[in-house]
Amino acid sequence: MKERLPPLQGLYYFYTAAKLGSFKQAANELFVTAAAISQQIRQLEEFLGADLFVRQHRKVALTQEGTLLFQHAQKGFEHLHQGVRQINQDPNPNQLSISTLPSFAQHWLVPRIGHFRELNPEQELMIEPTSELVDFQNSNLDLCIRYGPGHYPNVETKLLMEELLYPVCHPIYQQQHGIYDLSDLTGADLIEDYWRDIDWGIWLQNVGYKAHKPTLKYNGSHFVLEGALAVQGVALAKHTLAQRYIEEGKLVRIGNLAQRTDYNYFLCAPSAYFKREKIRNFCEWIFNQVEGSRSSCILDCEIIDTRSPR
Repeated sequence: MKERLPPLQGLYYFYTAAKLGSFKQAANELFVTAAAISQQIRQLEEFLGADLFVRQHRKVALTQEGTLLFQHAQKGFEHLHQGVRQINQDPNPNQLSISTLPSFAQHWLVPRIGHFRELNPEQELMIEPTSELVDFQNSNLDLCIRYGPGHYPNVETKLLMEELLYPVCHPIYQQQHGIYDLSDLTGADLIEDYWRDIDWGIWLQNVGYKAHKPTLKYNGSHFVLEGALAVQGVALAKHTLAQRYIEEGKLVRIGNLAQRTDYNYFLCAPSAYFKREKIRNFCEWIFNQVEGSRSSCILDCEIIDTRSPR
């Protein structure tokens, strides 16, 4: 027959009162009333069939049975506290390891990361550019930045920013091929990513123009943008990645239509990780960066929303 243990709350109230030698002090530490402490211990004594304390005027003393139980309770709760600390403890508080898409790292994060380093000079930073999903249990990574639907197993996700798609090209390509409006795209070399949400045919149909096939495909948004910067054609680009090149005059947007997508950028990590000081600092910094980039660029275009219902 399985041996039944007494309620954990009663054991913890007993342990605290025994450690402090006072029901009143135990009540103050646990933010409950002294009557609640007394009631829980009385129920524990009834469960065990033995008195655990000798009640005195201003303090309590352990009986022989109480002393025996306290010795074991002390070991048990110390082990529990140690286990909780190991779960919540950051094994590398001075090292911040971030996994993110190569395109986001190259065109958005790395150009801004110097500012974070200025604010946190003691923080050792490692950025791992990869499109692969991360197994946090078997890696030293602290945080992921992912582009997708936002539903990932075994992690908490925080929306970082939404994404828009629109055509861009180099000013030289624009002049050479006369690409100034969406209707001019029929004579352009179209550059496209393999990602399924970045499809020239679908984009053109959604904004009301005749679809035609791209002439150049890359596996990765960073290559797509590099192709446009290298005067190879018109890229269907993410606003997040193209924004700074437009502001610098290295790319120009074609037409006045942009499309929202079903995919957005998310911060991902186990819930406990977001409580770590270094991750809280990074999250605060990156959200400020997103807000700053949003306020510095007012899109003078019509936004087409074709997202699936959530």
